[in-house]
Amino acid sequence: MTVILLRHGRSTSNTAGVLAGRSEGVDLDDKGREQAAALIDRIGELPIRAVVSSPMLRCRRTVEPLAEALCLEPLIDDRLSEVDYGDWTGRKIGDLAKEPLWAVVQAHPSAAVFPGGEGLAQVQARAVSAVRDHDRRLAEEHGGPDKKDVLWLACTHGDVIKSVIADAYGIHLDGFQRVTADPASVSVVRYTPLRPFVLHVNHTGARLSAALRAAPPPTTEANTGANGDRPAQSSDAVVGGSTE
Repeated sequence: MTVILLRHGRSTSNTAGVLAGRSEGVDLDDKGREQAAALIDRIGELPIRAVVSSPMLRCRRTVEPLAEALCLEPLIDDRLSEVDYGDWTGRKIGDLAKEPLWAVVQAHPSAAVFPGGEGLAQVQARAVSAVRDHDRRLAEEHGGPDKKDVLWLACTHGDVIKSVIADAYGIHLDGFQRVTADPASVSVVRYTPLRPFVLHVNHTGARLSAALRAAPPPTTEANTGANGDRPAQSSDAVVGGSTE
């Protein structure tokens, strides 16, 4: 199964330099709305089977145009919500950078617990669990007996996406700050029975379809679909690299 991890479009808090966290009513700014509308051309031609979203307004606003174009009703999952930054919520990023905890978040995020909020390790656990659960559900609903790949989209937040990507790479959470997830960017992970494959990170180009075609799953006689025309899931990496 393949998930497109979409970060919400640029928000009013992004432009104000404020840590929005779970503040109510944080909407997209003008550019964010343009980014949301552009998703129809960037992603809309792909065979997306489901759209799942964080409950935060900025995520719901981001997926609305795309979901409408795809004739899909977004499913809200609280496990994809923004980090609960606790007492840090609503504060200026510049001020937070002076806090002792800031250095922990940068260098040792697995130990970071926000005062009055949650820890980044908790965030990773809930987010990865959500992605895996939806993957299993959609595989059962749409994968069929030959386990063909199913494409779906999850709209969530920067730190949440980075934590899921770190897990997919098999790196410790302390390395997640090496991952970038810009507003309206997409990252793509294909999950197989044995391991995930990270296909794209922080994709901001015009069309994701071309990028996905450039990184197909490994194809072997053992993992060809029942009709022999489309690869089923494989847990094997191609020795020597992709042949495409």
